[in-house]
Amino acid sequence: MVIRQSPYRVWIGLVLVLCLAPATAFGSGPKVEVPKTVHDFGEIFEDKELVHTFEIFNTGDAILEIRKIDSDCACTTEEADRNIPPGGVGRVTLTIEPFSVMRDFTKNTTLFLNDRSRPTVVLSMKGYAKPFIEIQPSHVVRLRGKPGQELSGKVRFISNLPGHWEITQSRTDIPDKIDVAVTAEAPGRIYVVEVRNKQKEMGKYAGKIELLTTSEKRPRLIMRVFGDISLPAADSP
Repeated sequence: MVIRQSPYRVWIGLVLVLCLAPATAFGSGPKVEVPKTVHDFGEIFEDKELVHTFEIFNTGDAILEIRKIDSDCACTTEEADRNIPPGGVGRVTLTIEPFSVMRDFTKNTTLFLNDRSRPTVVLSMKGYAKPFIEIQPSHVVRLRGKPGQELSGKVRFISNLPGHWEITQSRTDIPDKIDVAVTAEAPGRIYVVEVRNKQKEMGKYAGKIELLTTSEKRPRLIMRVFGDISLPAADSP
């Protein structure tokens, strides 16, 4: 006896086979693989341009597209292979401009892709940026006290780069309020700037000190000075 299957049952069977078949039988599409998503520059100087190239692999069977690149800092620029063929490798080169990082830093850049299983990839660049000129404790000097009291503040400037470096001149826009003296603690590398109040009457003032240096990259350094000469409050101890 011959058993005939109805066309409806045959159609249902084909649908089930199609649904249960592995996706690879119909193509997996683009598939991104990034062996390394983080680059550590280690300890560098803040005046250096930082460049690193990341490799982007396409292990799928369709073109992998980098549709958009978004960095979290305007200081980061990119060059990229936007279309990566199946089985191919593309490159994304990221560049951080000089003087854009300080101390411990991390800069992230997001790639937006046509890989449905992994539509975004975050590339990170990090490190520790030593300041070109280190300022201790701060570039701001605050002079606060009573009339007649000797008020002063000191700031140390330390060059972290090789070679001879000097502060050659200082000038201020409030010469009637302060005196400025520059001393070489370690000639060619460390200088101390001392600021002394010379205002005798009560009142507040603010100004700046401009320091000229022998560095082509940092020929000028700016300090801020704030003075507050006043009598203590009546209930002060």
